[in-house]
Amino acid sequence: MDPHRSPEKTPDGHFVVIGGRKWRATDPAVPEEIAARLRRHLMSARRAVRSATTAGDAKAERAARARVNRAKVALGERGTPWWDHSEDERRRRWEQGLARLDAEARN
Repeated sequence: MDPHRSPEKTPDGHFVVIGGRKWRATDPAVPEEIAARLRRHLMSARRAVRSATTAGDAKAERAARARVNRAKVALGERGTPWWDHSEDERRRRWEQGLARLDAEARN
């Protein structure tokens, strides 16, 4: 896959196809600025998982994996499918997720 090209999507737009596997797509209603901030949190959390795993720190690994999950839920990639939520529920999901991730990053 070309890293500069968007992945293939299913006709309904609910999933992306990467390497022949379907993955839930990011909620298209998330504003790009918010989605970018959530992706930065996601990548930071993934790096923390790697560091904790390498160090053998199970507590830090659990905390980092929880942050990964929070970012994925806020993006709409986990949890109840975004297409099953109202616009208000979708907005609340990403606003609350980002607020919590921002607060955790400050601590």
